[in-house]
Amino acid sequence: MKDIIKILQQNARISNQALGEILGISADEAAAKIKQLEDDGVIRGYSVIVDDEKYDKSIVYATIELKVTPQRDCGFDDIAKTIMMYDEVESVSLMSSGAYDLAVEVKGSNLKDVAFFVSERLATIDGILSTSTHFILKKYKEKGIFIDGEEPDERGLG
Repeated sequence: MKDIIKILQQNARISNQALGEILGISADEAAAKIKQLEDDGVIRGYSVIVDDEKYDKSIVYATIELKVTPQRDCGFDDIAKTIMMYDEVESVSLMSSGAYDLAVEVKGSNLKDVAFFVSERLATIDGILSTSTHFILKKYKEKGIFIDGEEPDERGLG
């Protein structure tokens, strides 16, 4: 199953026929394995990785670090669930140590939208003690895909 996941992470549009050929199984068996992974909740969805320089240069991404007071009986879960309901939020992660508890990845139309989201929405949630926003200036690689289109050579030198 890990082989299928690895292949789909690199190319979620691969045909069942091609996937089967790589794995040495039939296209029907490949389709059945994917369906089982989806039914089991292992595969949660599929996404497109976009080069924003070519698509929409005004889009802004930021990582926001949050210091949070854990809630009784649910820890960080309720706050994380509240945060992830916002459309601007791409991901929410609980961190194991360091100066902050949650890392939130957000996307906005411009810097002002992201700043508004942080100051008017995130910072006002009960239990959030502080925020630290880091704007992402350029993405080089996302989900294993090289954004600028240049694959490094085998030695990783170029």
